[in-house]
Amino acid sequence: MLEVKDLVVSYGAIKALQGISFNVEQGEIITLIGSNGAGKTTTLHSVSNLLKKVSGTITFEGEDITNLSADKIVQRGLIQVPEGRRVFADMSVRENLIMGAYTRRDKDGVKRDLEWCFELFPRLKERINQLSGTLSGGEQQMLAMARALMSKPKLLLLDEPSMGLAPILVDEIFDIVQKISDDGKGTTILLVEQNAYKALSIANRGYILETGSISKSGLAKDLIKDDAVKAAYLGG
Repeated sequence: MLEVKDLVVSYGAIKALQGISFNVEQGEIITLIGSNGAGKTTTLHSVSNLLKKVSGTITFEGEDITNLSADKIVQRGLIQVPEGRRVFADMSVRENLIMGAYTRRDKDGVKRDLEWCFELFPRLKERINQLSGTLSGGEQQMLAMARALMSKPKLLLLDEPSMGLAPILVDEIFDIVQKISDDGKGTTILLVEQNAYKALSIANRGYILETGSISKSGLAKDLIKDDAVKAAYLGG
């Protein structure tokens, strides 16, 4: 579904990504894990074409999207939930969700997906007319994810969805990510996370990023038992 090949991205003289390659198959949850500065967010921004690439190719559903504009990539069904939520603070919960569906013309489908989002995130329904800037951090994260779902993504890019959340909310967010994958709507997920244990516990496969390079990859169930991965990312 998504193939990233030999991707190089630089910030001035610093190579943030040093020729990484990975793929995501239909229906999978794939996770990229690594420490701060490893290149995880840079990878997502490059896939969404929010960053200029030095070299490499990105293919989505058989189409070369390496140089496709960000808005055209969204129209292809590749949707990113950015780190830090970035909801429209002066708009209500409902308005944020409807904004997520701005590329769609199927009014009945939008209405159904709005109800689906409220099933996934019942707290958003309770706060449907509340200004998004007044929500808690966890609620804003839920809104950012629901807003992305309203665009009917084929591939959902999640950037650090658990960052800054209380442990009980972290569990809830990962449960919802699993539900999105299992729902049957065909949503594939590329998940960037510092919480390596939680990410690997729900993923099919994983890639370990270290200073712009992929140091290890494999089935998530194998990576979570790997001694080197445990020592570096899982607290022993």
